[in-house]
Amino acid sequence: MKYTNAQSIASVLNELWEQNPKMADKLAETRLITYWNTMSPAITRYTAGLFVKNRTLYVSLTSAVLKNELMMRREQLCLTLNKEAGRKVIDTIVFH
Repeated sequence: MKYTNAQSIASVLNELWEQNPKMADKLAETRLITYWNTMSPAITRYTAGLFVKNRTLYVSLTSAVLKNELMMRREQLCLTLNKEAGRKVIDTIVFH
């Protein structure tokens, strides 16, 4: 049997993401959270929880010192996280 309309898996998945942007956004959010958890052991050690809601990343930290440091780097973190996710997933980060 010969396939004349063969496509790579990557092209099929890209087409699927284009047809369903909400699914693509959820995948990008998952990539963003996965990247956060692998960024730095010093950060992940003090991260109690994180989630994305309404284009905002909510991060719960157990260290006030780390919270202050990350608040100063908030804009750079947004850029880095969006780049790692492959699309603009978040507009801002809220630390609590």
